[in-house]
Amino acid sequence: MKKYDVTGIGNALVDIEFKTNDQFFTDNGVEKGLMTLVDEERQNALMQVINTAEAKKQCGGSAGNTVIAISQFGGKSFYCCKVANDELGHFYMQDMKESGVDHNLDPENLADGVTGKCLVMVTDDAERTMNTYLGITQHYSLADVDEEAIKNSQYLYIEGYLITSENGKAAMRHAKRVAEENGVKVAITFSDPAMVKYFKDPFIEVLGEGVDMLFANEEEAMLFTGKDNLSEAREELKKYAKHFVITQGKNGAIIFDGDTFIDIEPYATEAIDTNGAGDMFAGAFMFGITNGHSYASSGKLASMASSKIVSQFGPRLQWHEAKDILAKLIPS
Repeated sequence: MKKYDVTGIGNALVDIEFKTNDQFFTDNGVEKGLMTLVDEERQNALMQVINTAEAKKQCGGSAGNTVIAISQFGGKSFYCCKVANDELGHFYMQDMKESGVDHNLDPENLADGVTGKCLVMVTDDAERTMNTYLGITQHYSLADVDEEAIKNSQYLYIEGYLITSENGKAAMRHAKRVAEENGVKVAITFSDPAMVKYFKDPFIEVLGEGVDMLFANEEEAMLFTGKDNLSEAREELKKYAKHFVITQGKNGAIIFDGDTFIDIEPYATEAIDTNGAGDMFAGAFMFGITNGHSYASSGKLASMASSKIVSQFGPRLQWHEAKDILAKLIPS
């Protein structure tokens, strides 16, 4: 019996989420709808013009949100990440602890620097726009990969955002190798269309001979495969992953279980904030398949969970919400 269902590796970012409008983007030169990496000066300038008192603050990052979701559904997860010895770094550790996720961070041995932050700007059309300063997590490296946690997990989950740096890419490859050498399955998420658009070749390098599970949305799947329709893209993805999930927003998702394609129906909802929907889908799905549930039932769980996330403000469920969703779809 493995100690953990999933060990994740990724960027530790404190999410600072707030509501705004298109005029804010125009006034401050922000490109709407994208995740943009910015330097500390640029992020600080934006911080000066937002109402931080009304902003919602949580530990996050793509894989961070996913391992928290696994924990909320009743799974056991571990997170390999990097924060600085500052106020937000200690906040991150405490929030992870309260979320039931074990991690590699030692409060007595944190490096000096600045913990990464992600400004998540949400407009009335439910679109999210992110400006991210990676801070100390831009130096994420092999030293931040906990090999013992990986060995003691059913799955390793790799965040695609790490692909932007050579040291991050090296950590991805190292973690994948550790997993494969110890019979641990490997899952990876593309994380964002921009990652696929600008880092396709590094992704191919990391994928190597393939992974056990791949998560992508429609745009990412077509960008990565170079196909202009989903039917061809999903066939091409078989070359890179034994199983995969393609999320389709309001149209649900497609799962390839290794033999057949499974259509996952969406759950009707009124979207007000899409931040974290993909991370939640992955977390709920990974919980399902590591706890004895089928690909189809895990997909239904993930679809309901992500529909709940987009109907509220913020990338995380309340604990009782996760339990209610689980009870509806996977009765005890």
